Amino acid sequence: MNNPSHSPTLNPTLRSPIDYQMAFDAAPVGMALSRSRTIVDCNQALCEMFGVDHGELIGQSFEKLYPSADEFERTGLRITPLLNAPGTYSDNRIMRRVGGRFSGATFWCHVTGRALVQGDPHAAGIWCFEDLSQQRPIVGLLTPREREVAALLMQGLTSKAIGKVMRISHRTVEVHRAKLMRKYQAHTTGDLVRKLTTSL
Repeated sequence: MNNPSHSPTLNPTLRSPIDYQMAFDAAPVGMALSRSRTIVDCNQALCEMFGVDHGELIGQSFEKLYPSADEFERTGLRITPLLNAPGTYSDNRIMRRVGGRFSGATFWCHVTGRALVQGDPHAAGIWCFEDLSQQRPIVGLLTPREREVAALLMQGLTSKAIGKVMRISHRTVEVHRAKLMRKYQAHTTGDLVRKLTTSL
């Protein structure tokens, strides 16, 4: 029988309960907890990403982080049924820095969210934000519609599918796609998607 006195000594920190608040605050990606699309808590990485202090985001709508109010509203409508199904959702979208030396600048961001209330996806959630600006710079000035079309093209959607999601005609989508192709100097839709999804 083993003598307990001969058991290896455990690191005292491993006996301590995990400090989940510290883990949340120190996470290397931006994180936020939400209720009704309002930020109830966020970590330091999110504050740094958007150029603000913690207190400037608490109690604020996520709309503050979007390039426009319309994009905030349309994104909420678009992801509601998707969050309702598996409870999680992720995409690449263009967000807007709020403060700091890059205040007002837009950047590509990978966003992942989990709904915490089944059947009411915006009631409460946890969200992760990863800044993609180093790998995927924005070329030129994009209109709100171009930003949305670009994000949906990166998900592999066709013009018809994008039109359904955005509630516009597929011909209008094709106009926006053509403008994106000119701005990114892409020769085909496949070339455009590659330029949108890889470093330039």
